[in-house]
Amino acid sequence: AEPMYGYKGKQHIKLYRPFSTPRFLYGGSFGENYCFGLEQLPAKGDTLFITGGEKDVLSLAAHGFHAICFNSETVTIPPTLVYRLTFRFKHIVLLFDMDKTGRESSCKQEKLLEEFGVKRLLLPLPGTKEEKDISDYFKAGNTREDFLKLFIEFLDNLYSDTLIMLKSCEIDFNNPPAKAQEIISAGDVPLGTQGNLFGITGGEGTGKSNYVAAIVAGCICPADAEVDTLGIQITANGRHKAVLLYDTEQSEVQLFKNVSNLLARAKQPDKPDELKAFCLTGMSRKERLNAIVQSMDKFYYQYGGIQLVVIDGIADLVKSANDEAESVAVIDELYRLAGIYNTCILCVLHFVPNGLKLRGHLGSELQRKAATILSIEKDEEPTQSVVKALKVRDGSPLDVPLMLFAWDKEAGMHVYKGEKPREEKEKRKERELVNVARDIFGRQTRITYIDLCEQLQQVLDIKERTAKSYIRFMRERDIITKDTANQSCFVIGSYHLQRNASCP
Repeated sequence: AEPMYGYKGKQHIKLYRPFSTPRFLYGGSFGENYCFGLEQLPAKGDTLFITGGEKDVLSLAAHGFHAICFNSETVTIPPTLVYRLTFRFKHIVLLFDMDKTGRESSCKQEKLLEEFGVKRLLLPLPGTKEEKDISDYFKAGNTREDFLKLFIEFLDNLYSDTLIMLKSCEIDFNNPPAKAQEIISAGDVPLGTQGNLFGITGGEGTGKSNYVAAIVAGCICPADAEVDTLGIQITANGRHKAVLLYDTEQSEVQLFKNVSNLLARAKQPDKPDELKAFCLTGMSRKERLNAIVQSMDKFYYQYGGIQLVVIDGIADLVKSANDEAESVAVIDELYRLAGIYNTCILCVLHFVPNGLKLRGHLGSELQRKAATILSIEKDEEPTQSVVKALKVRDGSPLDVPLMLFAWDKEAGMHVYKGEKPREEKEKRKERELVNVARDIFGRQTRITYIDLCEQLQQVLDIKERTAKSYIRFMRERDIITKDTANQSCFVIGSYHLQRNASCP
């Protein structure tokens, strides 16, 4: 007849008596900033709702959403707490009651917290005593999916201008563009782990576009189809999560052609709905990044996740690839998005690498943050392209097989040609480490083991155990050797003297 519920904290308890007067009773010390649900929040998440009461927090949590509340809708929400939460959540949304008090309070709080990007979501309820909050919304028979649709509509309104502009950039397969002259295009390739960046680099005409297309094809192909992904294994996209391709360099016609070819490779007669391809050449550089950020957010909710994001030409998101501040900001934002949406963002950078390093501030920052960097180059056999690892987060890039692919006239597409012999891999490892040794010992004549290990880690962006294996390899090949005068130091080895002596 008189139910009572206790919201228990470390040093307090708040009693809720829905059918009694007064409805709330308090015991213990609540401190200055009472916040229910804060301790239960995950380290990172997509959306956090701020509701009017504990019952609403529990209702949202029961349906799989993150939520908190303060002591009432009229209290001042601490800005410092909201600021800290912005680092953990993409969206912070006010979800107050739909009565007069709730509407006025949410409007006031939205203005006070505007600098943190806090928005408010209005429920489709009349605001009566029986139908005013999220608990009433679920009680009326609405499901988690219904609330998600409501949230997607909220995002549509929030990003309406951007999405209207982006819609005109989406490839329309029912109305293909007029045929135009073909041009050489650079490609996009998705590879890596969830929550990380993946980089593809190389010069023009090396086959990057075809390599990228093969990976995208692996993300959208039917589960039982055998697709040639040019030596890369792709996890099946069984849940049909979004696969997003943003091109900043190629024309609409060329992008349409490339996507049509990858659909043929994927054995898909029609474009799957989860594949979205956008030509961003008509946007300014600032608009491009903004369009990518907001559309990713929308498609993440619409398709229940993002399998892969490909940005073909990340240098076109900044004014200059040698601007350090811009480069750091763009790579940081992409890395943040990969973590929030638990996806792999593949970045194509049209720079020719210098050995194991990428050029420019943008290349350096991408190499520092990405889990994997692959370089696609022409092989000694000019009809073939070779895929080389410049960086792998776990292990040595010089131990990764050299993969080959080439055009097959009969198949009408590029096909996998296997790995280069082990001897070729060893020669490459030797050449790269010789260049690194020349660079290090060009600045000093001798170096200790510890300093050499640290410099290898810094120059090549590798872990300590990989650096130690490189030192062992260089000693075996006589690239470096112990200093006869000081056995605790290394000097340049006789390998360089032999090579110099053989040069005309």
